[in-house]
Amino acid sequence: MAIFFEITAKDIAGRLGRLKAGERTMRTPALLPVINPHLQLITPQEMQALGVEGLITNAYIFYRSREFGEKVVSEGVHRTLGFDGLIMTDSGSFQLSVYGEVEVTNRDTLTFQQAIGSDIIVPLDIPTPPDADRQRATDELAITMERMREAKEILGPDGNLAGPVQGGLFTDLRTRAGKEVSDLGIAFCPIGAVVPLMESYRYKDLVKVVSAAKSGLSPAACVHLFGAGHPSMFALAVAMGCDIFDSAAYALYAKDGRYITAGGSMRLSELSDLPCTCEVCRRHSAKELQEAPDKERLLALHNLQVSLGEISRIRQAITDGTLWELVDERCRAHPELLRGYRELLTRAPELERSDRVSKRRFFYRGSESCARTEVIRYHGTIGRIAGGERVLIDMTGGDERDFDLVLLYKPPFGPYPPELRETFPVGQAEIPDWDCDMMVSGCRGIRCYLETHPESRVVVRCPPEWESLVREQVPGAEVRVHGV
Repeated sequence: MAIFFEITAKDIAGRLGRLKAGERTMRTPALLPVINPHLQLITPQEMQALGVEGLITNAYIFYRSREFGEKVVSEGVHRTLGFDGLIMTDSGSFQLSVYGEVEVTNRDTLTFQQAIGSDIIVPLDIPTPPDADRQRATDELAITMERMREAKEILGPDGNLAGPVQGGLFTDLRTRAGKEVSDLGIAFCPIGAVVPLMESYRYKDLVKVVSAAKSGLSPAACVHLFGAGHPSMFALAVAMGCDIFDSAAYALYAKDGRYITAGGSMRLSELSDLPCTCEVCRRHSAKELQEAPDKERLLALHNLQVSLGEISRIRQAITDGTLWELVDERCRAHPELLRGYRELLTRAPELERSDRVSKRRFFYRGSESCARTEVIRYHGTIGRIAGGERVLIDMTGGDERDFDLVLLYKPPFGPYPPELRETFPVGQAEIPDWDCDMMVSGCRGIRCYLETHPESRVVVRCPPEWESLVREQVPGAEVRVHGV
């Protein structure tokens, strides 16, 4: 049995795809809800009825369970859980990260996961915490890679093995780990030991770690972000190139009385109304849900449906080419998410290489929009615009005489030929009143034109209120003020 990943559509570094593990297939992006066989607020059968195509459970819990240990070996994990979708099993690394040790070897957990019919098997990798020093991160990465090579020998070349990418906060180690995992021919690659970053809202560091791992991984690898379970950060993670998420947040938050939304979480006890259209929220008032005898279960159902709904929104955004807009919206829900978003934008020149060429729209949402991949790509193509002896770049729509070529202007992109006024991105860009950030970006586009057309004498005609900025940003052009 082997793992295959097919990409069917892209936006930024996000992908729509199909993950095939043996005989089972799952659409991506996807959320794998965590199932503990001993503690099920929502059963796997109920999850499947909600549209869940895959889940994750812990092989170590089964391995040590008196109730389920023998049963899962004799019946298999799918029959034991009553779920016929894709099932991934963790090795016990989570317990290793929490307790520091586990009563199982790498070989033990691998053969056990194989025996119970897991669709995706995880070796006993070492999850290096973010506060670890470089020597510890290096040593633990070496152990993880050695266990992965052992796993390849045990499971065979076509085994359904996941290849965790470790390395702590050291980006060069993450990149090296990604390359070594891909060199082993592993198609499913979880990025591990990132839960502490998300728990402490260190999304900027998360972007650095994921980006480093992605730079080493094969572009064809299916990337799983271990422990990422809150929907507020799904869009950001997908834009980075993550395809799979897993978490028990839907249940853990419910036990703590927390009500999940796509923009964050709230205490159920503090709600006077329920801002959701799921079945739970439509059948209960806030007070009724607070007082319900099965409150935890109902809250878990709500939390899971919100999370699944966000995955669906992301899939549609990738289809439409509007993932940047969704990322922008979600990341303004928390200052640390916004920091992560801005860190991702510093990598836009790299992301541009994988982003799609044409999209449905470009909505300007502030200074961050000026750093998007569409703007960078447009500036890179300005050199292909025709030149002339005397060229007018017109910001005003005024007199067009005495010029060999007239180009129009739209920030944050810059100059464009009139023939391109209906094409992406200029024709599909919706912008409010001009502001300084978009004008600076548009003037950068003018400078690109000057640099690529040194033979042209360029005149920029601008509204009077922008004269000072244009003269400052485009010193190589003659600036004329409209109406003067």
